[in-house]
Amino acid sequence: MPIRAVVWNENIHEQTNDIVRSIYPTGIHNAIADALNTDDAIEATTATLEEPDHGLTEDRLRQTDVLLWWGHKDHGAVSDEVVERVARRVWEGMGLIVLHSGHFSKPFKRLMGTPCALKWREAGERERLWVINPRHEIAKGLDDHFVLEHEEMYGEQFSVPEPLETVFISWFAGGEVFRSGMTWRRGAGNIFYFRPGHETYPTYHDVNVQTVLRNAVNWAYNPQAALTAIHDAPNVPVEQALEPIEERGEKLHQAGEAGYK
Repeated sequence: MPIRAVVWNENIHEQTNDIVRSIYPTGIHNAIADALNTDDAIEATTATLEEPDHGLTEDRLRQTDVLLWWGHKDHGAVSDEVVERVARRVWEGMGLIVLHSGHFSKPFKRLMGTPCALKWREAGERERLWVINPRHEIAKGLDDHFVLEHEEMYGEQFSVPEPLETVFISWFAGGEVFRSGMTWRRGAGNIFYFRPGHETYPTYHDVNVQTVLRNAVNWAYNPQAALTAIHDAPNVPVEQALEPIEERGEKLHQAGEAGYK
């Protein structure tokens, strides 16, 4: 069974900006999904902000193995209910790949627990991405670096938690550097942040970027069943203790009563 990936996109710039529309006439989400679908192991579909529940209903997310997220202009329009829905699925084992300006998205900030802020400059600079973890699955098939001739600069400091792994570091023509490919785990879910992807440049048509995205989906996929028990906080009765114990002292909760959340 192929990996079920959903590419989520605001789909605002494509409808309001002629330059973006000319580069991605069917939307960034469809450009990414088309690239993913060249891998027989992946079955990619799309969802956008304007759809009911932003295209991410409970049922849709239950059937999603890896979610890719691109947002920029209106992070605040994303429903808090959907954000919690996404976070729960990541904790249960759904993979999450956050792209470019998605660093400020509600789901990413919810899962990182930090401001996720950075320096930036929109000047069409050359970006050189160095592969600093060449044996990582996400870097499979890449040379030691690749170049994007035109990109938006992101610069350190990037206020995210210390990653599990750093796969890529970028250098920009203006001199800044940035940790442009990092991984984390939250609960049972794998998370990858990938920096490139400014909408006024054809970044998602680049063959190296497409290779990274396909590799990342395969890496983020968790084949195990959803770890739904991660949300449980059971009140274990005295008689079910692994070793015999005698109940002592006063209690706040009654047997079987749920804890406070």
